[in-house]
Amino acid sequence: MSHLVSQPTAQLENLTPIAAPDSSETQTPEERAEESRRIRRLQLMINMVMQVIQQDHSLPVEQASEMVADARRAALVMFPDKALAFDLIFWPRLQRLMRERYRMQ
Repeated sequence: MSHLVSQPTAQLENLTPIAAPDSSETQTPEERAEESRRIRRLQLMINMVMQVIQQDHSLPVEQASEMVADARRAALVMFPDKALAFDLIFWPRLQRLMRERYRMQ
């Protein structure tokens, strides 16, 4: 199940701003560094949520669902305009984990 926890960095690059075609060229080095920190923080948060759901066999499905919802809310606070990116990158993994862990249909 460890394959569910890993996060390819290539997918995280989808979280970079897309407001302007040359947005990566207009970002300062400090802005790029800050964005990289937020991406790493998001990756760590999602990995931790997934590990807790996978490893804590006493965790009720309601609490796991709340953790997933909280992770999505936190991700959207870090990247307000990236709901679609979250839904495409992380949501399927979290759904699959919940289905496998709680034998949901």
